[in-house]
Amino acid sequence: MRRVAPLGGGTVPVQDHVALAEIELCGELIIAASNAEDRLSLESIDEVLRVGETGDGAAGG
Repeated sequence: MRRVAPLGGGTVPVQDHVALAEIELCGELIIAASNAEDRLSLESIDEVLRVGETGDGAAGG
């Protein structure tokens, strides 16, 4: 039987905050698209993705 070591050595959880933020934004975009009656406009997509907002650096234009 071959044994595989757990990822990260099993001691420190790995978190990629940028990847988590991107996953959250993708989820919000999917929800917005599923709730829309038609295709989302570019303005609607920008709004969902918070393009142009400043402050936390999560999304910028």
